[in-house]
Amino acid sequence: MIRTEHALLSPSLGHQKHLVSFTYGDPQARPKVYIQASLHAEELPGMLVAHHLRSALETAEREGRLCGCVVLVPAANPIGLAQRLDHKPMGRFELDSGENFNRHYPDLAQAVFEQACTGLGQNPQTNVALVRQWVGQWLSEWTPKTELESQRRCLLQLSHDVDVVIDLHCDWEAVMHLYSEEACWPTIEPLAATLGCRAVLLAKDSGGGPFDERLSGLWWQLRERLLAAGVDRPLPQGCASTTVELRGESDVDHGHAQADALAMVRYLQHLNAIGSSAPPTPLPPMACQATPLAGSQTLQSPVPGVLVYLVPTGALLQVGDAVAHVIDPTAPDASRVHVVRAEVAGVLYARVGHRYLLAGAEVGKIAGLHAFRTGDLLGA
Repeated sequence: MIRTEHALLSPSLGHQKHLVSFTYGDPQARPKVYIQASLHAEELPGMLVAHHLRSALETAEREGRLCGCVVLVPAANPIGLAQRLDHKPMGRFELDSGENFNRHYPDLAQAVFEQACTGLGQNPQTNVALVRQWVGQWLSEWTPKTELESQRRCLLQLSHDVDVVIDLHCDWEAVMHLYSEEACWPTIEPLAATLGCRAVLLAKDSGGGPFDERLSGLWWQLRERLLAAGVDRPLPQGCASTTVELRGESDVDHGHAQADALAMVRYLQHLNAIGSSAPPTPLPPMACQATPLAGSQTLQSPVPGVLVYLVPTGALLQVGDAVAHVIDPTAPDASRVHVVRAEVAGVLYARVGHRYLLAGAEVGKIAGLHAFRTGDLLGA
């Protein structure tokens, strides 16, 4: 195991943050898997999962069962970890720029497009190696202007050449679920099964430039742009990525984290990144059906008031089912209660954590079967 501290650009005199990574196995071995936690720094379940995963990886390495390479970043956002306002963590947006820590990553397909137009040949695996090399070179030549840009650059340098990316997040209150690109689903489905995901949201391009999709989107986007330019070269999907939502923000306990780490070890064994002394066991069946992210309904309340949920996360809803009440205790008529109802059938996979809403505020999310949204599909 190699522990590395990566210095970020210093934003002020006498002040510098560091990103810490752990590399298990030979960095040149395949498959190469990248796992990071808490890019949204107030989302802490992933940090605890990473803590338990470290023990399993160290054991596998010590016993000679580490066949591939695993890069682990247990705290992917030291900038956000240091942000507090009114005693509350502020780890989703950088306070200086207002930017979401998981948006605005550079378009890697565009960065290497010109080289790919002339440099790719007829060997698919050679082409994958060339694209990884070009992306690494582009990242090394990128000069960050801010601390946030330097953090983005560091995370991409650690992950640009891997086969699988697992980005560990959580929602306010939620069941286990994940997001992935359609091109990645064959590789990611076994992870969803081992984790017992209650919802899976797939999209071709969610929009906004999130970390995981810049790494997997590089491949299918570059392939499409080359074909549009009349360049037909074999280019496999060199990376599969996913954002895993480890339930809710308060679900930080050893029971959940140990089970989730064990599921990830099982997935790493499925990928042949870790060997096992025991005979392989069949993967569990999927606990849900994969649905389009464009079919996810974000419930909102048109009125302000106290939020009271009527159903738990994980509830299977039909159109018209009552999900929550929003109550104005100052209304002239105490019997007047606004009812938030499901507009699509599906699983209530996430809901907000606070219980007072402003007009237009989000209430929860339902994984519907049929796509109906367009444009950027991710929230702020």
